[in-house]
Amino acid sequence: MSLRTAVAAPFVQAGTNRLPRSDFVVDLSLDRDWVSPEQAKRLIDVAASEGLLTVEEQTLELTFDHASVTVPPDFVPDESILRERSTFERVLDALLAEGIDKQEAVAAINGLQSDLAITLEAAAVLYARRQGIDVSEAPNQAIEGR
Repeated sequence: MSLRTAVAAPFVQAGTNRLPRSDFVVDLSLDRDWVSPEQAKRLIDVAASEGLLTVEEQTLELTFDHASVTVPPDFVPDESILRERSTFERVLDALLAEGIDKQEAVAAINGLQSDLAITLEAAAVLYARRQGIDVSEAPNQAIEGR
């Protein structure tokens, strides 16, 4: 996942799971020239909403071990890392991670949405629950990220 790699890169470079916010912004914007300083600040918000970072005052902490990430030398993240994922996207990712076919999942979710006259997000959560997949955090992450 390029978001995870981009967020981890400054921590990997520093060899730690905690960094000052300013070091994170400087690393991504000035040192690596991946994003502007404003975009690096936006990335902090996105990463926090995705559960990849915790933010305490001016300190950032990864929620996973920085040593578990390898940043390829030619890695450059695409602009999609600056966009928060919707509840639907989070649930779909969870379904795919469990080995459910994407086309099958989307078709079933669309069917539930139509049959039950509910939102796409509600249909996705319902489908995941019916498959035995716990996605209870997906809607919470989307709400907290706003």
